[in-house]
Amino acid sequence: MRLRGIPVVLCVLMAMALPACRGGQQQQDGGYRIAVIPKGSTHEHWKRVHLGADKAAQEFRKAGVPVEILWKGPLREDDREQQVQVVEGFISQRVSGFVLAPLDSHALLRPVEEAASAGIPTVIFDSALADPTKAVSYVATDNGKGGRLAAERMGELLGGKGRVLMLRYQEGSASTEERELGFLDEIKARYPGIEVISSDQYAGPTRDTAKRASENLLNRYSERVEGIFTPNESSTAGMLLALQDINKAGKITFVGFDYSSSFLEPLRTGEIKGFVAQNPVNMGYLGVKTIVEHLRKQEVPKTVDTGVIMVTAENINDPAVQAVINPPGAEAAK
Repeated sequence: MRLRGIPVVLCVLMAMALPACRGGQQQQDGGYRIAVIPKGSTHEHWKRVHLGADKAAQEFRKAGVPVEILWKGPLREDDREQQVQVVEGFISQRVSGFVLAPLDSHALLRPVEEAASAGIPTVIFDSALADPTKAVSYVATDNGKGGRLAAERMGELLGGKGRVLMLRYQEGSASTEERELGFLDEIKARYPGIEVISSDQYAGPTRDTAKRASENLLNRYSERVEGIFTPNESSTAGMLLALQDINKAGKITFVGFDYSSSFLEPLRTGEIKGFVAQNPVNMGYLGVKTIVEHLRKQEVPKTVDTGVIMVTAENINDPAVQAVINPPGAEAAK
């Protein structure tokens, strides 16, 4: 009797253990634990992504679907190894799913594959993976369009002629590389009278590294350049500080990328002639919404466009612009 009962007991024990051994599943309370991993923790952009992720979770909970957001990212936006460790840590915790903004399009491939092998699906947001087939969906700005919007603004302000430089962000960041390429392609295609005199320097991950890189560029080109483009929040902030230090802010046509509350006064005074704004609240919201819908066996799109606009001193009070740069709850994300 005992021998015949052993297989039955083993089967029952294995069935009980299975939910604890596999990710990508509902938790015991019938809800989901979603790990949201940004590129960094300090920029206002990521704080707004967090706001959107929490908003989605609250909506699911109100609808009777328990969703818990586990938010964690590297301190610096060049610490690929730390971001990999964050992903691996959450895999060991058997979260239900990932919403991940890869610091490096190649370095995060292996952790995403490991998550999939553990039964944990991933939605990629903000910046693409080198192999998009490894993710359930890609939720992001049309970054190429954002770069083209910056080029259009620059071309209009310079009257289609002049010398410009572009300070890149950092190698391996797919989102900013798309913005940089969009800017350069649009300048080449539409404004043959504009010469790009430098486009191979990198700002690095922080405002301080961006300021140093900007100072080096301005030491070389400040007397010859009429326009400058920077492709993210930290590079824009660093370049602005460097321009202010040499009293060139407002004298060189400067177009940036990403919203920061610190850019509003320079926009009003003309030190910044415009910045491309993403919708990070929408990005966080749709990232979480997409992964939970996938976990609930609903069909989700492979690509979700979260929107992008050009913000200028002339349109900043438009309701459509305010909805992006000053959404409900934005004060908490500063």
